[in-house]
Amino acid sequence: MGWIERAGRRDWVAGNVGFVSDSLPLRLVLASASPARRKLLQAAGIEPDVLVSGVDESLVMADRAEELCLELARLKAQAVLTRLSPADDQRTLVVGCDSVLAFDGEILGKPADPADATRRWQRMRGRSGVLHSGHCLIDVIAGRRAEAVASTTVHFADISDDEVATYVASGEPLAVAGAFTIDGLGGPFVERIEGDPGTVVGLSMPLLRRLLAELDLRITDLWTKVAPGGQTVEPLGNVRS
Repeated sequence: MGWIERAGRRDWVAGNVGFVSDSLPLRLVLASASPARRKLLQAAGIEPDVLVSGVDESLVMADRAEELCLELARLKAQAVLTRLSPADDQRTLVVGCDSVLAFDGEILGKPADPADATRRWQRMRGRSGVLHSGHCLIDVIAGRRAEAVASTTVHFADISDDEVATYVASGEPLAVAGAFTIDGLGGPFVERIEGDPGTVVGLSMPLLRRLLAELDLRITDLWTKVAPGGQTVEPLGNVRS
């Protein structure tokens, strides 16, 4: 166990701070209830464990969207970290993520209610905003952390009042930052994006790859092969040559 230093902060990590053998099997814990984030990892060949952080996002404040999403990502990863009991024969990684939309100088998380979601879409349609997703990756045993923010510009379609009402009534906008998705019902209402689409979904795989590299790991170390029927998971990438 020990403290890790990063960007002027000190965080407690449950683990042996220092050298960790490359031969240990890897386990990735996703500190998020988002099924979209989990699907992104699975599509990239990674089968994560999921442990919801329980962080109250409404209590965290920041002046800039980038600062807010990164602080929330840190808090989520740390909250899950304190509930883990990592084994000596396994290298556990925890990744926390959070997304917010910067629009018209405001920071927009999840809408408070349908009326709030409706007002947002009436403002956003035909315009653009920037979706920021904070990522915090912690190597539990080594006591090391890597973190960064990915940002993508989103151009919204000029949708009608009826489309806004129908979309809000679906309930989807109430569950996501910025009141929209690109991988669900909201996809047709986004004209285009500038950047990584995974950022908008909530987890940037290229950024995750770079954060793993900071911890001396390869994203291929996390690849798994799921047998037909999903009965077994065979590690594919955790072999050093």
